[in-house]
Amino acid sequence: MDFIHRFIPAEEDTPRRVLLLLHGTGGNENDMVPLGQDIDPTAAVLSLRGNVLENGMPRFFRRLAEGVFDEEDVVRRANELADFIPGAAAKYGFDPALLTAVGYSNGANIAAAVLLLRPGVIKSAILLRAMVPLTPAATPDLAGTRALICSGTRDRIIPAENAERLAAMLRKAGAEVKLRFEEAGHQLVFDEIAAAKNWLRESSRE
Repeated sequence: MDFIHRFIPAEEDTPRRVLLLLHGTGGNENDMVPLGQDIDPTAAVLSLRGNVLENGMPRFFRRLAEGVFDEEDVVRRANELADFIPGAAAKYGFDPALLTAVGYSNGANIAAAVLLLRPGVIKSAILLRAMVPLTPAATPDLAGTRALICSGTRDRIIPAENAERLAAMLRKAGAEVKLRFEEAGHQLVFDEIAAAKNWLRESSRE
């Protein structure tokens, strides 16, 4: 397997959902587990550690400066993650169609990159503090893909315009996108976690 990771099975033998948890800069495979279990206590959890180190801190791809990404590495790492998912599904015995990515900051950005570069691998995503990771050479076909983007109006790292641009890119590709702004900075707040729970419940009813 290409990532250090944790897999926590659902209590039910056949899970209704598998959460792919992707941490922010400096996190690891344990950090997002409480959040994932809060968002959906019934889901199985697959939580990864990024393979890139920045000053000793794990990330999912390299950056050249704050908010300036190494696009060549973004492409490489997005494909690495996309290739990992079917192998993990086979190993742990779940249907990859049940996967919902839940990413925070750098983790949200790598999930967005997979959406844009490898359409169909992730068809449901909660992107917390995400920004545009790259501009693909061609517009992907994201019909049938759903995404919730949660951004902070006082986030000094990710301007609101950038989150809006990401939402527009995904919508242009055919995805169903809900963009939500909170009166918050880069840290998450209670209301958006509640919104993520509701968004998942709505998707389960469709």
